[in-house]
Amino acid sequence: MSSSGPAPVTADSNPLRDPDDKRLPRIAGPCSMVMFGVTGDLARKKLMPAIYDLANRGLLPPGFSLVGFARRDWADQDFAKVVHDSVRRHARTEFREEVWRSLAEGFRFVPGAFDDPDAFELLARTVRALDEERGTGGNHAFYLSIPPSWFAAVCTRLQESGLSDPSPGTWRRVVIEKPFGHDLESAQELNEIVEGVFPPDSVFRIDHYLGKETVQNILALRFANQLFEPVWNANYVDHVQITMAEDIGIGGRAGYYDEVGAARDVIQNHLLQLLALTAMEEPVSFTADAVRAEKEKVLAAVRLPDDLDAATARGRYAEGWQGTEKVPGYLDEDGVDEGHHTETYAALKVDVRTRRWAGVPFYLRTGKRLGKRVTEIAVVFRKAPHLPFSSTATEELGANAIVIRVQPDEGMTMRFGSKVPGSQMEVRDVSMDFGYGSSFTESSPEAYERLILDVLLGEPPLFPRHAEVEQSWRILDPVIDHWHRQGTSPQDYAAGTWGPADADDLMRRDGREWRLP
Repeated sequence: MSSSGPAPVTADSNPLRDPDDKRLPRIAGPCSMVMFGVTGDLARKKLMPAIYDLANRGLLPPGFSLVGFARRDWADQDFAKVVHDSVRRHARTEFREEVWRSLAEGFRFVPGAFDDPDAFELLARTVRALDEERGTGGNHAFYLSIPPSWFAAVCTRLQESGLSDPSPGTWRRVVIEKPFGHDLESAQELNEIVEGVFPPDSVFRIDHYLGKETVQNILALRFANQLFEPVWNANYVDHVQITMAEDIGIGGRAGYYDEVGAARDVIQNHLLQLLALTAMEEPVSFTADAVRAEKEKVLAAVRLPDDLDAATARGRYAEGWQGTEKVPGYLDEDGVDEGHHTETYAALKVDVRTRRWAGVPFYLRTGKRLGKRVTEIAVVFRKAPHLPFSSTATEELGANAIVIRVQPDEGMTMRFGSKVPGSQMEVRDVSMDFGYGSSFTESSPEAYERLILDVLLGEPPLFPRHAEVEQSWRILDPVIDHWHRQGTSPQDYAAGTWGPADADDLMRRDGREWRLP
């Protein structure tokens, strides 16, 4: 038995529960969430359904309250109907009337503009009333599901109305969605604004990819299994490919996407975060500070090649076939400015200048209207130095690989060579497959369920802090600047294919090929 004795009991802990007991999930304490931008797609399709799913799983406190803030002339019951419709349509778990009634009792709506001081005074009174009526205990999270241009105004109003200042023993937290700026300078300005109102540990920068079960499993795969860690380095790995492919176009996001493009939208946050998790050293513990410290070291060690023409590629989807559907090209989408050289596909080669990864290139690619929807990390190993077979016996043998699928079918595949049954010595690639859906009886929660619960619990390991965001922009800014100096349009690729020819040339110059997921 341990001589350290039982864990000390604090004011907000359960004295009947051992903190090491994993049988029961952690439940958020008394609190509320104020959601700015409740009329947007993100709130209706992801955030509100995620809150219902958490309540349905019993992970929210009985008095949990949700306050909507938007420029609408709604009463509380109007807001409740919006949430009801969103939950009915998009929730992951089944709809249960008793759960809904209990949750809906805590719905409130505050009408107003993001820079209206009177509306924020009303919001402050509403929050104080919830503390009295619902027992939210002075603990409130503010979710800014709004364009980044409004972050400053909302944070300023929260500060002026006293909403950002917790009383002793309570907390206030703010959640901001990507993009975290559009370059390094704007990211630093944004951080200065937000952290001028909320302390750094109270700022949660949401990257929903970090809530994916498989992304977290990267750390378990690497550091809980002696099988993988000894070969996870330059002695055995030839290269790493990180892919996020979408089979959809921009939909109704032309106003946002045409100003941003694929590289800013995906590489700066999602793919560089996946790179950091793949390449990081083992942290001393899985606390927020320890994990972040190792991720920051990796991002600080990322270097771009000198020749950005050879190490980058960008494209723009033209009309083509997505399955059986004829789809328009990017320039034919509603709201797109033909004068912009916006890329819908971006590929990039980088090096990680650490002892573990010296000489191993990392290839990142993302695009819309590609062959299928998939996000994966492929660690491709060097070929065996000596094969005691004739060349015909191994002509169908590729390189060993470990492929971590982040979406849509979360899991992992190992590719290796095996003899084909028969009298001849013939070696061919085979795969060993692990899928979450077939290996576990419990389905994976949506990313936003995990992330919202972590915000309410005050657990930040999955959230990038400002140093990671700024390091990511330091990597990507030179690429964006290089493309702007060129002043040329991205190379067209047909919808439903796997990107422009320049991206294939990028790999072939190194004697490699992109995987076909």
